[in-house]
Amino acid sequence: MIKEVIFDIDDTLYDYEKGHAAGVRQMQEYAEQELGVSGEEFEREYRRQHADIKKRLGTDDATIHSRSIRIQNMLEHWGKPLFPHVTKLYHAYWDTLHAVSEPEPGSIEAVRSLREMGVRVGIGSDMTFRMQYEKLGKFGFGPYINHMVTSQEAGHEKPHPDFMALCIEKAGCRPDEIVFMGDNFRKDVEGSVLAGMHGVWYRAKEKPLPEDAKIGPESYQIIRHYDELIPYIKSIR
Repeated sequence: MIKEVIFDIDDTLYDYEKGHAAGVRQMQEYAEQELGVSGEEFEREYRRQHADIKKRLGTDDATIHSRSIRIQNMLEHWGKPLFPHVTKLYHAYWDTLHAVSEPEPGSIEAVRSLREMGVRVGIGSDMTFRMQYEKLGKFGFGPYINHMVTSQEAGHEKPHPDFMALCIEKAGCRPDEIVFMGDNFRKDVEGSVLAGMHGVWYRAKEKPLPEDAKIGPESYQIIRHYDELIPYIKSIR
């Protein structure tokens, strides 16, 4: 019997790519108007700082997602004041992302239906707790969430076994009583299946299957629209 469904957030509960692109454009406009930095230079340095942070910290650390640190290092590189521009650029990005992003079609209804069925709802997401918490509140998921696991709390990014173990611990049930749904095959689907959970690949954008996948198609479910989620849960309850 399924007792809990755990969701990824970005590109699963809402369209991250749309909001991210708009947020970066807003930062570029601010940089041009307030710092005299061209959009091309901004984008080039933004990418370089992201790569440098990952090189320094590795790819298994939630800090690599920090826009504040990325912005801080960009301003230092350009010799620009940190105050007030770190805060201004930070809000240019996140306020824009929140403003233009919307929940995936049918996602709120599906999450609400799960709770009405007596199925708990969890979150399993990379990144820092506060920002992911704010997204859930902004997009209307807050009232339905029982607990959250972020890579900041777990100390590892998905699909690390410790991350998945913390999800199972917080769910308070057996792994085979949990469904884990996300858009990233490697992180969400493969990681959860190898931890003993039911993996659901949210493939609304038809992302390609990794050539070196460790699990076969019989090991997970593909869902392209949230209308398919509740029938699937009922079929395996």
